[in-house]
Amino acid sequence: MIPVKAYAAQSPSSLLGPFQFERRDLREHDVLVEILFSGVCHSDLHQARDEWGGSMYPMVPGHEIVGKVIKVGAHVKKFNLGDIAGVGVMVDSCRVCNPCKGYLEQYCIEGMTGTYNSYERDKVTIAQGGYSTQIVCDERWVYHVSKKLDLAGVAPLLCAGITTYSPLKYANVKPGDKVAVAGLGGLGHMAVKFAVALGAEVTMLSTSPSKEKDARKLGAHHFVLSNDPALMKKLESSFDVVMDAVSGNHDYEIYLKLLGVTGKLLIVGLPKDEPRVNPFELIKNRRCILGSMIGGTVETQEMLDFCADKNIIADVEVIPMQYINEAYERMLKNDVKYRFVIDMSSMK
Repeated sequence: MIPVKAYAAQSPSSLLGPFQFERRDLREHDVLVEILFSGVCHSDLHQARDEWGGSMYPMVPGHEIVGKVIKVGAHVKKFNLGDIAGVGVMVDSCRVCNPCKGYLEQYCIEGMTGTYNSYERDKVTIAQGGYSTQIVCDERWVYHVSKKLDLAGVAPLLCAGITTYSPLKYANVKPGDKVAVAGLGGLGHMAVKFAVALGAEVTMLSTSPSKEKDARKLGAHHFVLSNDPALMKKLESSFDVVMDAVSGNHDYEIYLKLLGVTGKLLIVGLPKDEPRVNPFELIKNRRCILGSMIGGTVETQEMLDFCADKNIIADVEVIPMQYINEAYERMLKNDVKYRFVIDMSSMK
């Protein structure tokens, strides 16, 4: 077994604190990664505090992982010692159902194995995540990362990046398309970067005038206050795609109205309350609503390669591990641009 240092939540009400546990010894296709950076996703906070239900403790959060390969199993083919590698939201699946065979493992019929707060395939061992010094993972769920990119900025690509890249690709966003992005946060800022890189004309939708400067800095061509009824009325039936990255409770109808013929509303935000949808706004212009959850292993590697080619990384604030509880409180106040990333050298 491999001893590992980490930070963990011991209960829904406890602060995260130092924790030690053991990773499994390497199997034939496993890779051992020394973690250099671990992104802090809002879902880490939700699960650490059991806000979605079903949380298991002790819990080591973290599923935006970048590090260095320091050991490989006997039959590993994809990686060599010293390679820079990433691990994302999942670390296994059944591998035999149709989604898995199609490399859409996130939709595994049995259910994927999450990087943390999830049972391994043995149904006994609880997976632990990236707020730790090392991780062991089957090479199928480990990704090559370009050394030319800032590695702290790469870490959030393993969740926020693929979560927005995948639906934009599924919607076949291409040069000349008109794309609107609602919600300028960890997801929204990546959606803007990807949509611009794919050649779209991008409009940022926000309720906050102060976000305009940042939106344009990220590459957005236009900025619209979504709480201005007159402005929104002018934009009805104007867009090919609207990416909804708003996590707070809101009305989908205001975004549906913006879609032209066969327009697509891409849902990546997770409101607490179930939204209602007016079917008349769907049948007009033959609009559709599409949900999307991260991406499969092949698409995740494609996304990382795209980012290396286009020099795309997340905008991050790097913190020491010991600052994680303060970071959680700041996330609740939306006081981060746009992702905290833990420098794991702070654990040494």
